Amino acid sequence: MKLLMLGGTEFVGRAVVEDALDRGWEVTVFHRGRHAPPPGVRSLLGDRTAGPEGLAALAGGSWDAVVDTWSAAPSAVRDAARLLADRAGRYAYVSSRSVYAWPPAAGLGEDGPLVAGSPDDGDVPYGEAKRGGELAAEAAFGADRTLFVRAGLILGPYENVGRLPWWLNRIARGGPVLAPGPETAPIQYVDVRDLAAWTLDAVEAGRSGPYNLVSPPGHATMGGFLDACVRATGSGAELRWTAPEELVAAGAEPWTELPVWLPPGETYDAMHTADVSRALAAGLRCRPVTETVADTWAWLESLGGTAPQRPDRPGHGLSPEREAEVVAALGRGGRGRG
Repeated sequence: MKLLMLGGTEFVGRAVVEDALDRGWEVTVFHRGRHAPPPGVRSLLGDRTAGPEGLAALAGGSWDAVVDTWSAAPSAVRDAARLLADRAGRYAYVSSRSVYAWPPAAGLGEDGPLVAGSPDDGDVPYGEAKRGGELAAEAAFGADRTLFVRAGLILGPYENVGRLPWWLNRIARGGPVLAPGPETAPIQYVDVRDLAAWTLDAVEAGRSGPYNLVSPPGHATMGGFLDACVRATGSGAELRWTAPEELVAAGAEPWTELPVWLPPGETYDAMHTADVSRALAAGLRCRPVTETVADTWAWLESLGGTAPQRPDRPGHGLSPEREAEVVAALGRGGRGRG
């Protein structure tokens, strides 16, 4: 197949490109030139933020499918999709479960209520941007040629958001590590390579419409995730499991200061209890958490321990000083196993 990847040099896009190349597909990557694309692709340079003139490199050519990971102004998806509608077979848009109206109910499927969005929007909040991108793709390609990959938390090699890399580096430093409980709490995420493989399989099969794309309930737990980090780094770090109510009382910020973790409540339900039965029925396969963690550590070590960081996303994780403050706030007798 002939694939056009809009982006393709960093995290999700790069995983899609590498999977497509492994399949023997002919891959064209349209990007801004800030990062080198994987070897073996045809490279087209342009800037979607520059208006129609920024898409000039896409004026010719045809493809069986387009994959788009854009997460900013929906108007950029609109302009690209309109330009390509008559020269590409299908449009796969990597969206987000953030398109569901807040708070998404526990166990929510693809039929849940959605946030408002417009394909003509400029800069809007993330959920609205992704919903506007969906609408833009569908308006140009039609419902039967458009696939919405509604991903949740994405982890794995090439991560440029800073969640798993932070945990790996923190645990690699060793010593006592503040571990947010409950240890047995299920977490949902998708390995970026599993997302890539499922997306290309779905494109090849002619699938359309929305799919929640994270691991099934019970695939991993917070304890299994952090234990895998300890084993991968070989650091001998000691996980100090702490009850969620104690962490919240001590001022620790879920998700940002302690990545991936959320205490019980509506935000946890929104992020870690999605119904993914539709994607599973369509062939979603999720590798073990130990493999995701070990491969991310190997990639991180190849970079000298410093992962790339998207400039439009805040950093994640506690600084050593901030961790000490939280531990002090917990007090010597305040820790309880989560």
